[in-house]
Amino acid sequence: MTTPPTAAISHGLETPLLHARGITKRYGGTLALARAELKIGPGEIHGLLGENGSGKSTLIKILAGVVVPDAGELSLFDETIDFPLRPGEAYRRGLRFVHQNLGLIPSMTVGENLLIERFVLARNSGFISWRHFYDDATRLLAQYGLDLDPRQQLADLAPINRSLVAIVRAVAADNQLGGATEPRLLVLDEPTVFLPRGEVTRVFAMLRSLVSTGVGVLFVSHRMDEVREHTDRVTVLRDGSNAGTEITASVDDDTLVRMIVGRDIAARATDHPDPPAQPGVALELTGFRSRTLRDVSLSVAPGEILGLTGLAGSGYEEVIYSLFGAHPSATGRMFVDGTPMALRTLTPRTAIQAGIALIPADRMREGLAGTATLEENVTLNVVSSYFRRMLLRRPELRRTADQLVRDFRIRPADASLQMESFSGGNQQRVLLAKWLASKPRILLLHEPTQGVDVGARADISVFLEELASSGTSIICASAEYEQLAALCTRVLIISDGRLQAELSGSSLTKDRILAECLRGSSNGKSAAKGKSPDDSN
Repeated sequence: MTTPPTAAISHGLETPLLHARGITKRYGGTLALARAELKIGPGEIHGLLGENGSGKSTLIKILAGVVVPDAGELSLFDETIDFPLRPGEAYRRGLRFVHQNLGLIPSMTVGENLLIERFVLARNSGFISWRHFYDDATRLLAQYGLDLDPRQQLADLAPINRSLVAIVRAVAADNQLGGATEPRLLVLDEPTVFLPRGEVTRVFAMLRSLVSTGVGVLFVSHRMDEVREHTDRVTVLRDGSNAGTEITASVDDDTLVRMIVGRDIAARATDHPDPPAQPGVALELTGFRSRTLRDVSLSVAPGEILGLTGLAGSGYEEVIYSLFGAHPSATGRMFVDGTPMALRTLTPRTAIQAGIALIPADRMREGLAGTATLEENVTLNVVSSYFRRMLLRRPELRRTADQLVRDFRIRPADASLQMESFSGGNQQRVLLAKWLASKPRILLLHEPTQGVDVGARADISVFLEELASSGTSIICASAEYEQLAALCTRVLIISDGRLQAELSGSSLTKDRILAECLRGSSNGKSAAKGKSPDDSN
C-alpha cells in the first residue's frame, strides 16, 4: 500500500467529504455514542476500529439516516446537514453503503442485482428490453474489471465475487430515482468478514481505483491486519467515544490494541499448548468421506483442542458439520467414548444427546434466534430442566440467564433485549454461553472469532482453554492460522480432499500451517498436471 504523506492527508481534511462531530445516541440506559467524531478526506481509505458494542454500527446507521442521534452535527461535502436525515437523503447526496450482509438478492441474476433500480422501474412499467439490460450490465462489470456473466444467478457466485458485485452496485447506481449525485463517499461495513484473507486484496484493488478519482472510503472491520495494510488513517471508537485517530503507517499494533480495548492484552504464549493430561480418546473418526473429502481419519483426546484447516475450498469445515449430523450424506465410522455412531443416520438431535455441541460460523442464521430475547437464546439448551409439573420456574431461569451474561461478559447486560440488536462479538459470546450451559463433552467450532473484535477474541480463547482444562474436547475448524497455532495442541491440514499434514509441538506455528496448506495445494496441482490419459480409467 502506498500511504499518502501526512501533509497530503492534512490538506485533504481542510475540506473533508464528511465531518461528523459531537454525535451522541442513547438507547434507554445505554449510551451507544458519546460525542463521537469522524472526519474523512477525499481520496482516502479511512479505517474504523472498535470492540463490538463500541458504537461503530450506531454511527454508520446515523450516517445512513436509519437512526436519529440525540445530539451532534454533520457536514457532507462542505455543507452542514440537519438531523434527522430525510429518507434517501444520504444517498442523494452521494453516500453509498455496503453492509456485512451485502444487501444482494441471491435468487436474482448478477445483472438484476447490479441494476436493481432500473429493473424495478421497468417491471412496474410493464416493459423491459433484456438484451439492452444485460448489455449495460456487461459494460458495467467490465468497467470495474469483473469478468462475470450478468445472466448468472447471484447464488452461484463465489463469496468474493458477491462482495465485488455489491461494491460495484453501490458506486455505479443508476440514479433512476432522481436527484442522486455521483458517489462521493463509500461506506463499507465489514464486507470482507466472510472472505478468505487471500481474496481480500481484490476488494482493495477496486477501492484503490475508486479513491484515485477522489472518492472517499470508510472501511469498518475487525481484521486489524487489513486495516493496517490497506487504509490511510484509522479512527478507533471505545465505549461510544473517540479513542483517537492516527495515520495508519505511523501507529503500531500494540498501540491500536490499547486504543481498542483500553488496556494491554497479556501476550499469549508462543509455545503450543501442552498435550492433554487426560488419557483416552473422546472422539474418533475413521474412513470419513463427504462431498469434498475422502478417507480422512482423526481422533481427539479429552481436554484437547484440535485444529482443522486448509485453503479455501479444501472442505476442512465439512468434518465438524458432519460430526454434528448436519451433512447426512457423509460416510465413515465415528466413535464417541468408544460407542459407535452411524454418520449416515446421525442427526443434530442425536449428536446433542451424545454430548456434542456445534457453534457454526453463521451465528444468526444457524445458531441464534434473532427475534428472541437474550434470555431465551442463552437458556435454550437448558430450559427443559426448569419445568416442574408442567410449569416453568421463570425466576430460576432468569437467575441462570443473568449468571451466564455475567460469566461471558455479554453487553449490554439486558436479558430482555432481542438477539438481533447485539453486536457480532456479543452474539458469539451468547452462542458460547448457550452451548456451554449444557456442559457438552465435545465442542465443535467453525470460525469462532469471525467478525469479532480483538478484545472478544482474547476472551473467547480464554473461555475455550478453561473449557478444555475441565475435560471437554474441542475441534476448531478455522482459516485463522495464527489463532490455531496459539490455541491448539495439534492442527490437521486438509488438501485435495485428504489429510495433508499434522502439526504439533515446535512445528505448530502460523508460518508452518500456511506452508503446509500451500504445499498441499501445489502437490495437488502438480499431480493433476502429471496425469496421463490412462490415469482416469
